[in-house]
Amino acid sequence: MLDKKYLQTRFSKLKVLIIDEISMVSPEIFLCMDQILRAFKENDIPFGGVQTILSGDFFQLPPISRVPKDKRFAWQASSWKELQLKTCYLQEKFRQDDNVLISILDEIRSGSVSNNTYDILNSRHHKDLGFDFTPTKLYTHNMDVDRINNDELNKLNNTPYIFKYKSEGTSKNIEKIFKSSLVLEVMTLKKDAVVMFIKNNNELGYVNGTTGVVIDFDKETGLPIVKTSYGALIKVALEDWTIENDKGNVTAKVSQIPLKLAWAITIHKSQGMTLDSAEIDLSKTFEVGQGYVALSRIKNIEGLRLMGLNDMALKVDPLILHIDDRIKAASLKAQNEISAVLPENLEKLFEAYILSIDGITDENKIKAQEAILKSEKKVVTSSATATHIQTKELIASSNTILELATSRGVSKGTIINHLRILKDKEPELSLDKFLPDANTLPLVKDALVKVIERNNKDDFSEDGNVRLKPLFEVLESKIEYDDIRLALLICG
Repeated sequence: MLDKKYLQTRFSKLKVLIIDEISMVSPEIFLCMDQILRAFKENDIPFGGVQTILSGDFFQLPPISRVPKDKRFAWQASSWKELQLKTCYLQEKFRQDDNVLISILDEIRSGSVSNNTYDILNSRHHKDLGFDFTPTKLYTHNMDVDRINNDELNKLNNTPYIFKYKSEGTSKNIEKIFKSSLVLEVMTLKKDAVVMFIKNNNELGYVNGTTGVVIDFDKETGLPIVKTSYGALIKVALEDWTIENDKGNVTAKVSQIPLKLAWAITIHKSQGMTLDSAEIDLSKTFEVGQGYVALSRIKNIEGLRLMGLNDMALKVDPLILHIDDRIKAASLKAQNEISAVLPENLEKLFEAYILSIDGITDENKIKAQEAILKSEKKVVTSSATATHIQTKELIASSNTILELATSRGVSKGTIINHLRILKDKEPELSLDKFLPDANTLPLVKDALVKVIERNNKDDFSEDGNVRLKPLFEVLESKIEYDDIRLALLICG
């Protein structure tokens, strides 16, 4: 990998690495990240000297690891200690709002669950919650989740709508897409079906995990209209799951609605969610942390309907109990160190660090950035219009790629891909105002000629187009990928 200049360029710009859900990162993966960064940064200190920020809760679900269970957490990797991390142990509860549930969760975290806790949980067994809506069902196994969802769908007397996937590309690549994503070959929906989105789409206002109910189907397109759990109405459009070559061209594509049934979901999938109520079955718990994750999804004990409980359900890994006190002690030490610094000196340290990683400290610039982010959030639309067509509608009123991206609330890369699609369909479409400066175009043209003339088969994709990487290398990494892609709209 070290001979790949585009990777070297990317890593050269990396200054801060944030790893979320650190509990699910195995020692092998943690060590690999350390070794890769040392190699690309050509620096033999931990993580190649990159500032590393880790967040997560080790009491939640552990990583899937091939090594024995006595060594499966990131903190057991040799590079963890070498990082000399500063620890901040967050103890304030924001999700839960009653002391009963908080006490239960604290007991699970202590590794000592009292008879009183078991009595409280038993009192919630098959409890009628008395709500007007059906609570989310959390189960440990996919098999149970699929069975419940199909049973609930069959109970609805409404007309079924069947959505079959469409695809382009080789069968091998299509199979890769299905194996690497949650997209379904066939999806059956009815009005009143409880669903979950399985893809991120900030433009349309949902992310992977957003839940809602199908309230109707569009009369023109037949596609579902979903009311999300936070009250937004979304006309669902087909989404594309793709495989791209080095030039950014799609070599395989699966198109399908980005939904799955969600009366029931796995506990694993629920991590990170906040639920008003839940029907939880812990009778088949097979991994430590599952019970804790499931119970900590709800706000208070009145929102719990417990369907079953086994001996594993409330257990935590002894290794976590062993390390938790050390983490707390490290946090207290770090807190005392910070408290010993005068407030004005601490402020200077903060500002110096932000500037060292090219951050912003000027208040006016921060406000301007906030305004851009707020404008992006407003660009949530329930339109089923193809996203590249929505981009086309804003071309006339935008003078730069950044301005167009800001207006659409998407990245520059997404906009460039939209422009490529539009140019393929409408060659006469003028995109001159978005092209890189006049000096860049001839350089890209020359590089294109050189790559074509040397006729190295590895420089070309399956469809015969020149890949981006060899162009980037011929240009000696002096022109960024986005500018190369823009130039290729004209000279490609």
